Amino acid sequence: PPEPAPPQAPAPPAPPGPPAPAPPPAPFPAALAGRDLEVIPGAGAVVALTFDAGANSAGLPSILQTLAATGVRSTFFLTGNWAAANPAGVAAIVAGGHRLGNHSMTHPGFTGLTDAAIGQQLAGAEQAIRTAGGDPRPLFRFPLGERDARTMATVNARGYLPVRWTVDTLGWKGSSGGITAQIVADRVLARLQPGEIVLMHIGSNPDDGTTLDADALPGMIGRIRQAGYAFTTLDALLG
Repeated sequence: PPEPAPPQAPAPPAPPGPPAPAPPPAPFPAALAGRDLEVIPGAGAVVALTFDAGANSAGLPSILQTLAATGVRSTFFLTGNWAAANPAGVAAIVAGGHRLGNHSMTHPGFTGLTDAAIGQQLAGAEQAIRTAGGDPRPLFRFPLGERDARTMATVNARGYLPVRWTVDTLGWKGSSGGITAQIVADRVLARLQPGEIVLMHIGSNPDDGTTLDADALPGMIGRIRQAGYAFTTLDALLG
């Protein structure tokens, strides 16, 4: 009879493959989802100055000069239309070491938009800002401050963290709206608190041409520092 075949040696173990890639980092802390933040949680004695850009850029040179002279870094929320029309402005903001955020493509109220239209607004603005040399992710500010639970969830699902404000300076109302640079600064100091987020605008008032936020900025920064506070960008939200 034929002899039995010799036992097969066990196959050598397969060499280890490349390690699995690490999952991408979450764009923002999960605890912040579903919120439109009005302060920076747990930030300590710091203030975040933020500027919205959607109209013109009349106040931008003065604002950037003041921030450079005082060593303050801020966050600028840009519409896609503004970024496309002002690539030199985007470049100057980035060159100053400031943080960018997404403020939609065309500045519509979001609660009247479908989820798909919200996605188009976010993507269009992001593309325009990136084309101009900036990166807005993951910070977003709702146009007109208009939001609800659905729109916040839709923005979160697209990797963006909505950021509101602690105080609106009302500088955008201009002198024709009864506002002065003194009122702008006084409003910020009246709401001074750890993690305060200040809303300002870089454009001029369309009726009177004033740039009250830019005018108030040097004195405002000095008064905030005299009160014992320092400055941060909204990157402080991201851990």
